[in-house]
Amino acid sequence: MQMNREALLRAYRTMRTIRDFEERLHIEFATGEIPGFVHLYAGEEASATGVCMHLRDSDTIASTHRGHGHCIAKGVEVQGMMHEIYGRKEGVCGGKGGSMHIADLSKGMLGANGIVGGGPPLICGAALTAKVKKTGDVAIAFLGDGASNQGTTLESLNLASIWKLPAIFVVEDNGYAEATSSSYSVGGSQAQRAAGFGMPCLEVDGFDFFAVHEAAGIAVERARGGGGPTMLHVKLARYYGHFEGDATTYRASGEVERLRAEQDCLKRFRARVTEAALLEAGELDAVDQAVADEIEISVRNAKAAPLPTEVDLLTDVYVRY
Repeated sequence: MQMNREALLRAYRTMRTIRDFEERLHIEFATGEIPGFVHLYAGEEASATGVCMHLRDSDTIASTHRGHGHCIAKGVEVQGMMHEIYGRKEGVCGGKGGSMHIADLSKGMLGANGIVGGGPPLICGAALTAKVKKTGDVAIAFLGDGASNQGTTLESLNLASIWKLPAIFVVEDNGYAEATSSSYSVGGSQAQRAAGFGMPCLEVDGFDFFAVHEAAGIAVERARGGGGPTMLHVKLARYYGHFEGDATTYRASGEVERLRAEQDCLKRFRARVTEAALLEAGELDAVDQAVADEIEISVRNAKAAPLPTEVDLLTDVYVRY
């Protein structure tokens, strides 16, 4: 699937924004100023970016507890996210959701989710709406290898199949369900599971943006055309622990260092586009600097922003029509 220079730069900027956002949160969380739990997406940038580049605002996604990358890739504003993570009133959810519950319906982001396997049923509802209203929209659930074992996920695969919904299930298999290896905890293969529900599964190298982008394009086109659901099994890895503060004693010595050196989706993207003369190194360097500046400003502003007040406690409790 051919991409022009503008699209390539946009893809790189999205991945760089996710990486820098997460790397900075890793530093800031250690100060004790960020409330709640934080689960970082660093290392998995190609998956969210490759999938969401095919989407429009009216398409919907449901995320996981590790949702910052999905939010950024779907177009949620970085400053509003940083405010939210710091629990500030100007956050995208008023400072009430925090890291694990960022949502922005104007961008089709149904929300990150602290419930493992909570996203697939949501996107079945969104996909059914799109089908009934004939909007041509698609709905996508990002989930991990741990969530792939949940009954909610399996029921959603079945519903999507029998109703032939415009739904896509992106299994981001980073090798660990918290601290449990997927090689131990997942029986059979994701492809076999998808086949059991009558839907195709595309196996994807999650360190390769172009591979994810191509596979997602096939799945999205199939969904928009009425062909029904697809599973993408994206094999990737996270650079940090399950959550900030995780001792990661379950990981082999040198595992993360090897991944950073050999399986970095940003490095692979940069090498491919520069070697093929699709982009110049200077253009990518300029993106790096622009993103670094954006992240710095967002952190500075978030720290200085006001907290919610007592008056805000009872707002956003009930939906008003």
